[in-house]
Amino acid sequence: MSQRKRRFGDRYDGRKLRSLDPFYKIIPYIMKTRIDAQNYFEEKIEISNTEAFIIKKRKETGERISFFHVIIAAMVRTISQKPGLNRFVAGQKIYARNEILISFVMKKEFNEESPETTLKVRFNADDTFMDVVRKVNKAIEENRDPDTKNDTDKLAKLIMAIPGQLVRFLVWVLRCLDYIGLMPKIINRLSPFHTSVFITDLGSIGIQPVYHHLYDFGTTSSFVAFGIKMKEKVIGVDNKILNKKYVRVCVVTDERIVDGHYFATAFKLYRNLIKRPEVLDNPPEKVFEDVD
Repeated sequence: MSQRKRRFGDRYDGRKLRSLDPFYKIIPYIMKTRIDAQNYFEEKIEISNTEAFIIKKRKETGERISFFHVIIAAMVRTISQKPGLNRFVAGQKIYARNEILISFVMKKEFNEESPETTLKVRFNADDTFMDVVRKVNKAIEENRDPDTKNDTDKLAKLIMAIPGQLVRFLVWVLRCLDYIGLMPKIINRLSPFHTSVFITDLGSIGIQPVYHHLYDFGTTSSFVAFGIKMKEKVIGVDNKILNKKYVRVCVVTDERIVDGHYFATAFKLYRNLIKRPEVLDNPPEKVFEDVD
């Protein structure tokens, strides 16, 4: 994302949007929390072409590539074309985030006792599919060892080493500081809740996606969950029965950041990029900036 000169009212993690219609500026005062403003959207996406693309890229590159990478890469590209998705509400004001950040939970081993860690990866608006793959894989490899503790894990352990009443007070102080844009930068950098989109792969544990709530702590405006792959028989245009493979994707968004038409066009773009990820092999022809 391009860097603009910081003006009065901007935050270090986002710039205040000043040209919005007054109706949208007042909505955060009416719907004060993300829980008030949650919208739910579900799409069933046909992925036969997507799976062929993944197999092809694995053979070409030798990289570990999965549907999870497609989901992330398609979101990064969608944000580059629809920057309104990268907005957030803080202190009853609407801001354009300065970076594209994706958070996700990683289970170090596939068993119930294995620890989890939450990763947050920064992307560029012009990243290609393989740029995204390498950044995600690097973050995963750096945190795969069960004994490895990243800075987010260390911060959580440090906070929980103090008495419960002090933890409640500390979180209240952080909420207040975040409200006015004065959250310590180190907390913002390590917090997985200060991110563009939170993504969860429920297919990896063998279930269908859920509508995951947004968090009132932090600045996340979208949560994406996808589940196991499903096979269905459909009737083609020539009346022949075809076997198709689908994935359900559930999205929860903060409706205060953009209007319904904007969300609809963004979701259609996102769906089409998942269905035809070969587009992501090349950088976008143009990266769009949010309004002033």
